[in-house]
Amino acid sequence: MRVAIAQLNTTVGALAENEAKILTAYRRGVEANADLVVTPELGITGYPPRDLLLKESFVEANQAALRRIAEQTQETGLVVGFVESSSKATGRPLYNSAALLHRGQITAIRRKSLLPSYDVFDEDRYFEPAESNHPLPFKGRRLGITICEDAWNQSPVWPNPRYGRDPVAGLLEEGCDLLINIAASPWQLEKTEFRLQMLQRLVSQQGTPLVYCNLVGGNDELVFDGSSLAFDGEGRLIIQGASFSEDFQVFDIENTPPVAFHETTDEERIYQALVVGLRDYLHKCGFRSAVIGLSGGIDSAVTAVLAVAALGKDQVRGIAMPSQYSSQGSLDDAEQLARNLGIQYDVVSIKPAFESLKHSLGPLFAGTKEDTTEENIQARIRGLLLMSLSNKFGSLLLTTGNKSELAVGYCTLYGDMCGGLAVISDVPKTMVFRLARWINRTTEIIPISTLEKPPSAELRPDQKDEDSLPPYDVLDAILHQHVVESRSAEDIIAGGIDPEDVNRVISLIERNEYKRRQAAPGLKVTSKAFGLGRRIPVAQGFRSTST
Repeated sequence: MRVAIAQLNTTVGALAENEAKILTAYRRGVEANADLVVTPELGITGYPPRDLLLKESFVEANQAALRRIAEQTQETGLVVGFVESSSKATGRPLYNSAALLHRGQITAIRRKSLLPSYDVFDEDRYFEPAESNHPLPFKGRRLGITICEDAWNQSPVWPNPRYGRDPVAGLLEEGCDLLINIAASPWQLEKTEFRLQMLQRLVSQQGTPLVYCNLVGGNDELVFDGSSLAFDGEGRLIIQGASFSEDFQVFDIENTPPVAFHETTDEERIYQALVVGLRDYLHKCGFRSAVIGLSGGIDSAVTAVLAVAALGKDQVRGIAMPSQYSSQGSLDDAEQLARNLGIQYDVVSIKPAFESLKHSLGPLFAGTKEDTTEENIQARIRGLLLMSLSNKFGSLLLTTGNKSELAVGYCTLYGDMCGGLAVISDVPKTMVFRLARWINRTTEIIPISTLEKPPSAELRPDQKDEDSLPPYDVLDAILHQHVVESRSAEDIIAGGIDPEDVNRVISLIERNEYKRRQAAPGLKVTSKAFGLGRRIPVAQGFRSTST
């Protein structure tokens, strides 16, 4: 059988645009003499549609699009993901479904069985699970069509499976001889290799070829990598789709030679994910340009590089906003970075506004010493200036805070947290440095002095981040173990990290949930980001520190 994998970048709710993408891919498949074209999960609606699914008109419009697409089909079949209405009197009113379209008709429909409701997923909120799934005869094959999670419950892979049944095993028992999985599987570090190994083990054990078509692109916080795969009956990889870009691959299940899996570094994949997520967030929200505060530090430098890669240098504007505490070295670094990137660069001093505000507040602050209040005033003046530029010119303000700072609240509400997208908010500080070095791997884009100087907010004389925080390698180790791996303070301390540092960092993480709740959306690149997939109450009394 000759199959085409159409790895598409769909937009949530853009039904007409998504319909056009699917039909364009289908026509390419027809021209390539494919027997079957496969497109991603919920391709018509985009993924995840979330509470758009509660709008009856949205569901009806997606089904009308499916019928129009079906009318365009010929001898080449087409697998399309859509939202199906349930006719049952009980249960949830919708199914996450895949339709096989052929010769102008909706030939068959298969429904998703396993509905994830962990981390960023909330499908059990909207969808009813399939009661059954059976192989589907098509052009001499018996197709087993499954949707994303349905292929993620193999007992050899998961020692403690989340679900009580394995839809793929059921299809194979009924004589399926070609597995097809359409997916919207968000990317995170280490997922690419895990996905490959999981699917390869499934095929190797059962001897049944598999076609896996994954969504690509950014939708809100989530970034989808594509990286679609196909395996022959011996479990050999025969197709690997592009990562972080649309792709179209046509191949013969029986006669395509095996290929080696293409691997890249963590730094390159994070970079690609952030560029795609940033570009799609801006464009899908209707923005064309971005504005960034350039401090001369590593975080704003990396964010600016990502913005230029995503949008082009003519659509990025950098603003330096020095105070009396800003070093000349930082200003020089910001200017050099802007010159290296070729972006518009402006300097607006905050010193007059800062002095004016201190004068206005003087009678109210009488008898008190300067402290973090005055530091935060500087950050908030900068936020005001940047938001003013955003409003005036219609540019999206990108915040530049990293995951380490966001974790412990080393950021200012309505100050440096202002903005529409927190680009690196799921990137720990140590990884920000690794990204910067990767960016500079062939030529100096980020000034070397930016990488070498001690990180500082420069909100008071001679300030350094380590005046307030443990060294970032220590902070990030605690952050990873506590937030990502859910390890207790006692376990982390037992691993050799100083108890004072562990308790201090965990206490800061817990005390600053209120700040994170008000932060801009951030792009998810690790297995546990602050945001959609982490739901900690703000007003709560449990503490995780050791006694």
